[in-house]
Amino acid sequence: MRRPAKRVTSADVARAAGVSAATVSYVLNDTPGQSIPEETRRRVLEAVKQLDYRPRGSARALAAGRSDVVLLSIPHLSIGPGINRFVEQFATSLAHAGLTLVTHLAGAPGRPLPDVCAAIDASVVASLDPLDDDTAQALRRAGADLVFTTEVEAHPTMRRMGRLQAEHLIALGHRRLGYAMPDHPLLRKIADDRLLGVADACAHAGIDPPLALDTKLDTTALARAARRWRRESVTAVCAYNDEVAIALLTGMRHAKLAAPDDLAVIGADDIPLAQVTDPPLSTIAFDLEKVGRSLAEAVVASLSGRKPRLTPASLSPRVIHRAST
Repeated sequence: MRRPAKRVTSADVARAAGVSAATVSYVLNDTPGQSIPEETRRRVLEAVKQLDYRPRGSARALAAGRSDVVLLSIPHLSIGPGINRFVEQFATSLAHAGLTLVTHLAGAPGRPLPDVCAAIDASVVASLDPLDDDTAQALRRAGADLVFTTEVEAHPTMRRMGRLQAEHLIALGHRRLGYAMPDHPLLRKIADDRLLGVADACAHAGIDPPLALDTKLDTTALARAARRWRRESVTAVCAYNDEVAIALLTGMRHAKLAAPDDLAVIGADDIPLAQVTDPPLSTIAFDLEKVGRSLAEAVVASLSGRKPRLTPASLSPRVIHRAST
């Protein structure tokens, strides 16, 4: 078996450049107060490139007084396009500031969050769910300089999304609504919040509460659900998200029903596929990219000694009206 190549060290760079290890450190860390001749700096940087040297995270942390690692705790649920967009924007914004993002699924089997924080030497921990005081203190003992609890008004926003779905349908003249629940248990809490929003809108309009049915991503089962909604005089359905809504449209075709004439359907999340379904899907869009940028700005400001804006970032949900309603 071929043995792995020996890791290149700063000592190797120093020998190649003909300078001391301290000089290498001064050049790579751009240490204030050190006057390094331009020729010496050039030799060090050329040696770094030729040897393909990459400083260890622990060494950089020692020089900077902290690591460049940000640990993000996200809920242990089915990761959809919305969370993906948030994580991508958060990671990109942090990368522009020289920070590296590592994600952790809260509640998933494995090591608890403080243990992960200590293992990767994270300087910052951010969580999409509120952290209790004991966990926050454990994270600080594990080495985190900053601990951010959720910056997103998650539950009020989820409820508002359901309310917007229902208000859109009610404004179109629908007086009996259904709600398509997901069958994944990890999504139930969010689905319940959105269903409460639908119920709020129905109560405000003086109509019956929504008829909520559990749905599976199964054409036959969704066709049965669509037929039941029709038997119960339901004329429009709020789906938990776009994936459920798109599956429902397929089930409706299997049941010889069409949207919006037999059942109007609205989803949530505005995934790219929603624009090209048959018919194109009405949905609720929200700006998770904005939340990712805002949270990254708060992290960078805090690490720079500035006071961050800690007001919750709104997802700004809004209705996208397409042909399914």
